[in-house]
Amino acid sequence: MASISWKSKELSVGQVAERSGVAVSALHFYERQGLISSRRTAGNQRRYHRDVLRRLAFIRVSQRVGIPLSRIRAALATLPEGRTPTREDWARLSRAWRGDLDARILQLQRLRDDLTDCIGCGCLSLEHCVLSNPYDVLGSEGPGPRRLLVSPMPEGGAAESVEE
Repeated sequence: MASISWKSKELSVGQVAERSGVAVSALHFYERQGLISSRRTAGNQRRYHRDVLRRLAFIRVSQRVGIPLSRIRAALATLPEGRTPTREDWARLSRAWRGDLDARILQLQRLRDDLTDCIGCGCLSLEHCVLSNPYDVLGSEGPGPRRLLVSPMPEGGAAESVEE
C-alpha cells in the first residue's frame, strides 16, 4: 500500500480499513446505513475525512457492548452537524444506554437460571418448559400456532408472568 502523508486530511477506503481494522465491506455497509460518510473523487473513489477513524471506534465499541446499529445511528444523529463524538458525547450516550444494558443483563441472567433448571430434565414439554414456553404464556393464549403468530417475549425483552 502506498505510504500516506500524515498531514493528509482525507483517506482512501483501503487506508481507513487498514487504520481502523474494519473490513472494506463493513465500511461500505456503515456508509449505506448512514453511520459514516465519504465524498467521491472525480474518478468515483471514496475519500474519508480523517475523523472517520474516531467515529468508527465509537461504532465498534458501541457494538461490542451490544448496542444495535439503529440506536448507534440515532445517537450519532444527535450530534451537531454530524461531528465526531467527543469524550463528553460518549459519557452522555453511554449513560442513556445503561438502562437498556441493565435490562439485557437481567434477561440473560434469567435465561441462564432457566437453562440451569432445565439441564438434565430432557422433557422439553411445550406446556411446562421455561425455555420454550416461559410462564406458560402460550397456553394462556389459547389453541393454535402461537409461536408462529406472535413472540411470547414482549417488546421490552423480558417475558411477563401470567398469574395462575
